[in-house]
Amino acid sequence: MQKLSLRLSSVAALVKQDAAIADIGTDHGYIPVYLAENNIIKSAVASDINEGPLNSCKKLVEKCSLDNVIKTTLSNGLDSLDENDFDTIIIAGMGGELIADILSRHSYVKKKHLILQPMTHPESVRKFLFDNGFEIQNDIVVPDGRHHYNVLDAYYTGKITDKCRVDYFMGSIKDFSDKEYFIHLLNYFKNKSKSGEDYTDIITALEKHI
Repeated sequence: MQKLSLRLSSVAALVKQDAAIADIGTDHGYIPVYLAENNIIKSAVASDINEGPLNSCKKLVEKCSLDNVIKTTLSNGLDSLDENDFDTIIIAGMGGELIADILSRHSYVKKKHLILQPMTHPESVRKFLFDNGFEIQNDIVVPDGRHHYNVLDAYYTGKITDKCRVDYFMGSIKDFSDKEYFIHLLNYFKNKSKSGEDYTDIITALEKHI
C-alpha cells in the first residue's frame, strides 16, 4: 500500500468519497495511487508536464495494477485534459503563482472542487480564489519535518467580497496552534519592514494569534 508524507496526507484527506480527480503535476503519482488503493476515488487523471516523472507514475500505476482506475497524461497544467473526466482538481507541490496561473487559464475550474498545496506564495493562491468568487472551506497549516505547508480547498460560489492584504496571507485559517509557523511568518514580515515597506497590518494580525 502506498504511504504518504504528512503534507500529501493532508491533501488526500480533503478528497471526497467517490471523487474523480485530476492530479496536476502528479510527479510519481503517489496521491492518486494512495486514493485508489484506499477506495476513496472512482477514477483519476494523473498529469505532469515532464515525461520523466510521468513515466515514474506510469510504472507505479502498473505495479499496483491500477491501470483501470488511473489514466496518465502528459500535460501543461490542465491544457491537455478533458474537463469531463474529473470533478476534483488537485495541485500540490508547486509555487502559488504557478497554481494561480494554471487555474486562471480554464473557466471550467469554477465547476470543480479545488484542493491546493502551494510550496511558496500561498497568498497568490488565496488572492486568485477570493478575486474569482471561490470560497475557501479548509485552510490549514501542516508541519512536516522541518517545514510547514499550507493546504486548502475551495468551491466556486460566485460571491466576491472585499478582501485586504491580511486576508491573502491569513486566509481562512482557524487553527493557530502551530506557533512555530506563525512566529516564522511574523519574523519574516518584521524583517521585510526594515526595507521600508509597511507591513503593520499583517504584523498586527499575526501578533493577535501568537
